[in-house]
This record gives sequence, C-alpha cells and structure tokens, in this order.
Amino acid sequence: MKLIESVPNFSEGRREEVVRQIIEEAQKYERVKILDWSMDFDHNRSVVTLVGEPEEIETAIFDMVKKATELIDLRSHSGEHPRMGATDVIPFIPVMNTTMEECIEISKRVGERIGKELNIPVYLYEKSASSPDRENLAKIRKGEFEGFFEKIKDPKWKPDFGPDQVHPSAGVVAVGAREYLIAFNVNLGTNDIKIADKIAKAVRHISGGFRYVKAIGIELKEKGIVQVSMNLTNYKKSPIFRVFETIKREAQRYGVPVLNSEIIGMIPLKAAIETMKWYLQLDDFDEERVIENKILNTFFE
Repeated sequence: MKLIESVPNFSEGRREEVVRQIIEEAQKYERVKILDWSMDFDHNRSVVTLVGEPEEIETAIFDMVKKATELIDLRSHSGEHPRMGATDVIPFIPVMNTTMEECIEISKRVGERIGKELNIPVYLYEKSASSPDRENLAKIRKGEFEGFFEKIKDPKWKPDFGPDQVHPSAGVVAVGAREYLIAFNVNLGTNDIKIADKIAKAVRHISGGFRYVKAIGIELKEKGIVQVSMNLTNYKKSPIFRVFETIKREAQRYGVPVLNSEIIGMIPLKAAIETMKWYLQLDDFDEERVIENKILNTFFE
C-alpha cells in the first residue's frame, strides 16, 4: 500500500457547518481517511489532516478546494492568522512506500487542475517550488489576500498555474510537497502583543532564532491574551522542547507567564518521544518501548 498525507488549511474557523461540508468531500473516497481536523475562532482558520492512496487523495483534495471556493469569501473574512486564499495552503507529505518526488508530481497536477478548472492562481512552494524565491510559504503569502491584487501584477509573482488575476473571492493558493511540519502555539499570560512579537522574533529563523522555526505574535482577543504561533518545519533539528524552553526564558524577561501550549493537527510519534525523553531525562527509550507501537509492529510486520 502507498500512502500520502495532506494537511490543507482553509480560511474558516467560525462556521462549523462550512468546515464540515468541505470535509465531507474527502469522506466520499473509500481510500482516504480523515485523521484529524480543528477550527480556531481567533485565527479564523481550520486545519484538516487526511491520509490516503495517491490517486484518491489527489482527487479528494481538489474536491475540497472546489467546495471551499464555493463556501468561503475572503472579501468578508478576517482573522489573526495571515491568509491569501479560501484554501490557503495544500501540502503533500510522503508517508508509506512513497517518495518526495511522487508528492511533488501530485502537487503539480493538483495545482494545474485548480488553476484550470477553478480559475485560482496557484503557487508551488517548498520542495515543489519553481524557484528558490518561492520555497518559503511566508514569502509567497506576504501581503495576504488584500495585497495580492497588486502583487500579482509583478512579473516576479506570476503564478505557476492559473490566471494572472486574483480570484475575487477565493484569492490564491500555495500547493507543494514537504516533510512533516508541527504547528505549535504557546499562549502567554498577557494581552500585550508587543511581547508576543518580541518573543516570536527571538525564536524564528529569519530574525536570528532557530533554523527551522517560523513564528509570529498573535492576539487572541476572545481570551484576552496573546500567542506565539509557530510552524516547526524540521522537528528533528529544531525540537519542540528546545523551542518551548526558549520561549519560557524569553517570557520571564518580560515578567510574563506561559499559560499553556497547543499542537494543531497531528505530530510524528518520534517528536513526542523526544520531548518526553528530554523532560524526563530518559537515557534509554525509543519507539519500540511504546506498547501500541510494539503491538502494531508485531502483528502487521
């Protein structure tokens, strides 16, 4: 069996009925399974994790994008998380008996179909990027939906697929292949966004922090606090525990407590084990010591 994971992000986190309609598109496929989905009111964003056989997940993703295009209008959308499309980003990740090259090819086929059939400009990113300038999703997304109407006029930002004009309600979308990513957020006991911004700056790569961390400060107005919102693009080289401890130390500088943290979507078992090993100071522990993992390996090897 060949399996590929995809984690599409949709610019809707307040209307559950809309998100469920988008998810239902993938549930029509027998060989595609929804592993997890979540919504965030302040971010006004939802993240869906699904896995499936290559051919079916490719078609399922397109159907989800089509439904999102029908139901989400960015002209009336606002939220704390940066966004440029109704379907904002679609990554493909190799899971079982598949390669990064296969995921790259799938991303290109899906991107081309979105451009042709839905008239949405598509930008290839990460491993699928058509140039080094397009590898970084944040660089593509800069300016967001509102700024893209002018940005797309620059020849440098000609889409890889689709029209040279922003879709009036669905914006643009990034599609690509990548390794596992961990969406990790830390909530701070203050409503001062400047503090969150300073801490985000301390840990993100572009401003001198960890090589595989992208971070921004976000206001959670409904909760009256702020958040350091992050993507860990390589958890092996920029591990969760090291980033978290740095944020705690930075927060202490400003006299601010860390209230809690959250992981959006799913994470590899190895990331959780490495975090546990660090905090419990375990010297001899690995995936084989996890009973569920051992049972699966024993019965399905």
